[in-house]
Amino acid sequence: MYLPARLDDRPQKRKNCPVKNLSRLTVYKSYPSRAACFGGAPRPEKSRLAALLSFRQNADLAAINHHPARLDGRTFRRNTRLKAPTRTGRQNDSTSHAAARMSASTDWLDYEIPRRLVAQEPLRRRSDARLMVVDRSRQKIEHHHIRDLPSILKPGDRLVLNDTQVIAAQLIGQRDKTGGHWQGLYLETTPTGLWRLLCKTRGRLRPGEAIRLVDREGRQGGLLLLVEQQPGGEWLAQIDSDEPTSEVLKRVGRVPLPPYIRGGNMVDADVANYQTVFARRPGAVAAPTAGLHFTAALLKSLSEGQISATAITLHVGLGTFRPIDADQLENHRMHSEWGEITETAAAEMNATRTHAGRIVAVGTTVTRLLETAVHAAPPSEEAGGRSQRKIPAWSGATDLFIRPPFEFLAVDALLTNFHFPRTTLLVLVQTFAGRELITAAYEQAIREEYRFFSYGDAMLIV
Repeated sequence: MYLPARLDDRPQKRKNCPVKNLSRLTVYKSYPSRAACFGGAPRPEKSRLAALLSFRQNADLAAINHHPARLDGRTFRRNTRLKAPTRTGRQNDSTSHAAARMSASTDWLDYEIPRRLVAQEPLRRRSDARLMVVDRSRQKIEHHHIRDLPSILKPGDRLVLNDTQVIAAQLIGQRDKTGGHWQGLYLETTPTGLWRLLCKTRGRLRPGEAIRLVDREGRQGGLLLLVEQQPGGEWLAQIDSDEPTSEVLKRVGRVPLPPYIRGGNMVDADVANYQTVFARRPGAVAAPTAGLHFTAALLKSLSEGQISATAITLHVGLGTFRPIDADQLENHRMHSEWGEITETAAAEMNATRTHAGRIVAVGTTVTRLLETAVHAAPPSEEAGGRSQRKIPAWSGATDLFIRPPFEFLAVDALLTNFHFPRTTLLVLVQTFAGRELITAAYEQAIREEYRFFSYGDAMLIV
């Protein structure tokens, strides 16, 4: 159970958590002994404070807004920072039992960031975003822009893109019985035609209750009948409409922004901004944000430089964004997401590897799908006796949680955004590049005032 947000200015005394500054905005898990803090800006008024991040008091509400954030005007200092040896090769460096035990702790997933660095809008030209290049072999960090990718990558490299399309999954409505406000997040349509939803409202919902959906202009958009609550807190519901689900969502749904972007409140520009230019297959409830930096012109420039691109699909779900509440990584439960690698895509990627080109994963979603497929495939003996696993065609649900120790068999380089504290995304990045190097990179990004999270800048790990 997540703790409710406090909106008073009184410092709360807690053991080992000295109050340092009452003008900070604190984000942490279900109990506040681990803190990741947004700092450096004056405390806003309470009404504005509530709009910055969504408060949540249980797992359902946290899932709707992606992160269990809490604002109470306090800042807590990390007591320790655990470090591991840096990673320089394809295989993760945490190979000993002692290193694995140390890596399993979640203390190192907390960090502090000034609130002003959380990007609220994308840049007018996507490719103008800054790009930090992190070189694992040389242990070097350099600063560029996304538009420089054609000169940073090598001819023969292959970008692997996630072509999932974000659906208008956020729903607003009124409870027909009480007139109370209701908020929901559409997850999927079951084989029986029911909607699977997360719901947020005051009071208790009951099976048989009706919700009147409201579109972005405040017009009535249809009737939703709650059928049954699932063990995990999700609801099954029947939509009273003959339209396809995709058309209903286009009419009444909203862009499911994370709460650190304007409190999750969309504007018209987000319809295009929170979508990649190569999105083709609807199904995601969050954007594969590393792909947001690309423009048609940049992709053309990369192609002219003999840097090709292949599309695969992973429908980004809430599992990727759920916070890590466990004290040990091994105790975190990863939710599954559906993905597909076609025969054509697999053939293109294997041809690149045959000719010594690099597989450059655009985003953690691509990384998880590729590694899921390769680890599930049997190794094949290549010339010279070297055992190598090809990237196979694959389709299904993956719940792969990439954490130390892990051997990367498919991905040679990773383009990714700067990630929220205490998420599996941050664990994946540190597993790929090494904790010490990524810690230094994040510290440098804050010092150089990079823009963070979904609409922010990017990092290329080579």
